[in-house]
Amino acid sequence: MSIRRTALALAALIAAGSLGACNSLSSAPGPTAAAALPAQPAVAPVADLAKGSGCGPTIAHTRAIVDSDVATENLNASVGKRFTADLDAAAAACAAGRSAEGMHLLAAAKSRYGYR
Repeated sequence: MSIRRTALALAALIAAGSLGACNSLSSAPGPTAAAALPAQPAVAPVADLAKGSGCGPTIAHTRAIVDSDVATENLNASVGKRFTADLDAAAAACAAGRSAEGMHLLAAAKSRYGYR
């Protein structure tokens, strides 16, 4: 056998082996994305939060977001506790009929903790 025929035979063998390897790997199932993700805690979606206008629903909406952020560890628990105390003060002012003061306290708390 000449060198040229040997080289062609070797190339054909390598190509056939490569195609066979591709076909056998393509039929194997890959890992699923669900298996790689950790379980997430159940948190109320933002769309299901308090509706309406005024200081009550607005403060409740912010409180739900803060609770969700603490539950998902996007906000440190100790910071969440301080933020909730500030929201309690805003809610108390709102419940007492001082909605302007409640909204001012809410805006100050959101600014203090970096929320909009």
